[in-house]
Amino acid sequence: MKKERLKVTNEEKRLFVLDTNVLVHDPTALFRFKEHDIFLPMVVLEELDQGKKGLSDTARNIREANRYLDGLIKNTTNQEIFEGIPLIFPGHLNKAFTLPTGKLFFQRDEAPSKLPESLPGNKPDNTILAVVLSLQIKHNPLKVTLVSKDINMRIKAAVLGIHTEDYYNDQVLDDVNLMYSGILQLSKDFWEIHGQSMASWKEDGATFYKITGEGVTNWFTNLCLYSDDDNFEAIVRKIDGNEAIIEYVKDFRRHKNKVCGINARNREQNFALNLLMDKDIDFVTLVGAAGTGKTLLTLAAGLTQTLEHKYYREIIMTRVTVPVGEDIGFLPGTEEEKMTPWMGALMDNLEVLTQSLENEDKDHAKNLDMVQNRIRIRSLNFMRGRTFLNKFIIIDEAQNLTSKQMQTLVTRAGPGSKIVCLGNINQIDTPYLTGTTSGLTYVVQCFKNWEHSGHITLSRGERSRLADHAIAVL
Repeated sequence: MKKERLKVTNEEKRLFVLDTNVLVHDPTALFRFKEHDIFLPMVVLEELDQGKKGLSDTARNIREANRYLDGLIKNTTNQEIFEGIPLIFPGHLNKAFTLPTGKLFFQRDEAPSKLPESLPGNKPDNTILAVVLSLQIKHNPLKVTLVSKDINMRIKAAVLGIHTEDYYNDQVLDDVNLMYSGILQLSKDFWEIHGQSMASWKEDGATFYKITGEGVTNWFTNLCLYSDDDNFEAIVRKIDGNEAIIEYVKDFRRHKNKVCGINARNREQNFALNLLMDKDIDFVTLVGAAGTGKTLLTLAAGLTQTLEHKYYREIIMTRVTVPVGEDIGFLPGTEEEKMTPWMGALMDNLEVLTQSLENEDKDHAKNLDMVQNRIRIRSLNFMRGRTFLNKFIIIDEAQNLTSKQMQTLVTRAGPGSKIVCLGNINQIDTPYLTGTTSGLTYVVQCFKNWEHSGHITLSRGERSRLADHAIAVL
């Protein structure tokens, strides 16, 4: 068989060999490499074929990837496949999408008859590595890069002298510490610089300020501002060029401003409650370590707006069912009964809230069943295709969601619904996800410019002194 050669038309052009897990993670990865070419070993196609059956997200992504491949090779001749198929994306291109200009190549030669001695056995990963080694020799001086989400695969490739990279397209940050916090401390000379041109007024019981200056151009709508010197706390409501309108926040730390029987215990929690109780904010993300109050604050705000204000008809709570330890196996019952063991945090916080309401002599606290009847527990597996109207939706443990899963969930919101995503970036249990590629990090960065969204990073634990000490030293 005649061996094809990939023409080097640009010194920077590269050939990327994709591991199976890249296409499983993101089926559109075929179209994410701009001007570079892509090579798919035959063993990758075989693994895609083996995993296409089922109703899981993995099987669904594999079928989507197969449809893309089928669309690319449809109506092509054998010679066109031999010379490389132009990577033409069949779907809608958003602003962040760069039109690919490279080509797709498939493995047509027989695999090396003898694997390197350092690659024992006939494992798929070793076969891919052998193919890449062969490509490096055949297409020199073209730079060949293996792309894989599997850390062990990248380690083995590096040992063999193969250039390898993780799949970075869904990575919105280089460092998780650079994630948008939602909070900004004002400089000590802020009021000296902006005080003379500042205007203030009251409207519907709230106090507003109009700030003018170059510094406000880097602010975002619903950014939380504070200064320690005068205990000033406000939220940015509107930005127009170098002008910003900020609103003095409501103090939920005061006894008279309790939410479902509880008060905020620190500045971050107070900001969080202001965002959660704001009817004009449709999407809220709360990130923080265990014990910072994410679930308790969210549930309290949801119950208040559902039972008292009647903004929402019910609360829907869901989460990723990724076990910390060994899987305990099949769970009997209905969808809600199957999800109940995963919702221990919900029941713990409901107990705290009902106890607080009983201390406040609230009537509906005397009937825990009535409170629970307004809360629905749903599985992520059945969210696709649904539309939620006038619902307060809580997505717990959102750090274990991929960007694609997060997109699927957020787009379920119908008119009058609010979505709150909770998570801890430092507790990711899903394979192939990191703090920089988590769906939670993805939505925090993507929504920070939207006027109907808000984000707060909670850093101070309020669970107990034992929990706080454990977080600090363990």
